[in-house]
Amino acid sequence: LEPLAVGQDSDLLAIRALRLFRVLRALRIFRTFEMFEKLRVLLSTVAASFLALFWSMCLISIIMLASALTVCQLVAAYIEMRTLEYTTVEWLHKHYGTAGRSLWTMFEITFSGGWPQFVSPLVDDLSLLFAFFFAIYVSGVVF
Repeated sequence: LEPLAVGQDSDLLAIRALRLFRVLRALRIFRTFEMFEKLRVLLSTVAASFLALFWSMCLISIIMLASALTVCQLVAAYIEMRTLEYTTVEWLHKHYGTAGRSLWTMFEITFSGGWPQFVSPLVDDLSLLFAFFFAIYVSGVVF
């Protein structure tokens, strides 16, 4: 491999700019056809909603983080009691043992649709109070 010569960098930049210009010129054709008017309206609506989508994702991320830290702390108290079976403790540590694992589990609960598999062991083996916590979480965030 040989390094680029000094003049080749500017040539590549000019070629890239020319390609971009061609793509933009090709997209201008959509404005001229009447049949693409609905498509233009749809695309402009989607573009206008990106800011709302960004803030919605920020809000849901904060809720997931707060819920993950809460569940992580509550589960840690049960793990420290040392009255649970080893397989249960292993499962709890795998899904809620650290803040990162708990956040990943809350992400899966929120977006995968398989939340009962992550909640049932908590309710069955630890406490019925987790059912109330996750009922509020799933009702407020997932739906």
